[in-house]
Amino acid sequence: MLSKKLVLSRARAPDLDTVRRLNLWGSNLKDVSILREMSNIEVITLSANNISSLVDFQYCQNISELYLRKNNIQKLAEICYLKELHRLRVLWLSENPCCGADPHKYRMTVLRNLPHLQKLDNQVVTEEEVAQAVEDGEEMVAMHSKEPMEPIRNCSRREVSTSESSTQMESDVLSFRMEETNKIREELGMKPLGRDKFFSSVGVKDRNSCNGTQRCTSNVLSAVLLLLKELDGDGLEIVYRMTEQKLRILHSKETEQDQ
Repeated sequence: MLSKKLVLSRARAPDLDTVRRLNLWGSNLKDVSILREMSNIEVITLSANNISSLVDFQYCQNISELYLRKNNIQKLAEICYLKELHRLRVLWLSENPCCGADPHKYRMTVLRNLPHLQKLDNQVVTEEEVAQAVEDGEEMVAMHSKEPMEPIRNCSRREVSTSESSTQMESDVLSFRMEETNKIREELGMKPLGRDKFFSSVGVKDRNSCNGTQRCTSNVLSAVLLLLKELDGDGLEIVYRMTEQKLRILHSKETEQDQ
């Protein structure tokens, strides 16, 4: 167990608030819950231990580097606990069971969920990788802040029965877009919008007032513009890179179709 006494002794610090760096490589640690009291720590090296969850790291809001190679993290969904650590730039997670047998899928999934990273597993993260991760990575969503998390699969449209009216289908599209907007907000560390606030922000009184595809598209655009107003510089940079890559992909597909 990682105790207060051990932390202060190794870091040579008077109290937990003053600890900025901690290196306890190969110490057979499993319980690191003391990290919840170390919000100011910036660099943590806990490789070659027996850590099985990332839940305690979510409290280290100032962390910029995290080294967890050779631990016992089974589920990649654990990275959801790192999503709100917006200063995290370096993560070393390789040689954990969660990395799986597909290195590309693993890397794309981590970068999709943690797009602020500059280095992953001792390899520099490129802008192209971050953009490609939107297509190839798997989005992870926390079902509960203290419970195990499960991944959700990307979906391009909501399934509807043929008996539904076109108005209902378009209404469902708007509802789906609200869900997608809130997923993006969560990825960027922002609070999700409630249904009433979302519909009011895009100029729709309720989900039944969207009576045309063109109007629905306009509402979605309004929601995106509203979201952009709330982003800081880092968030806008991520949106810019992802948008640029998406446009390249769309242009490439259009070119292929023309040929």
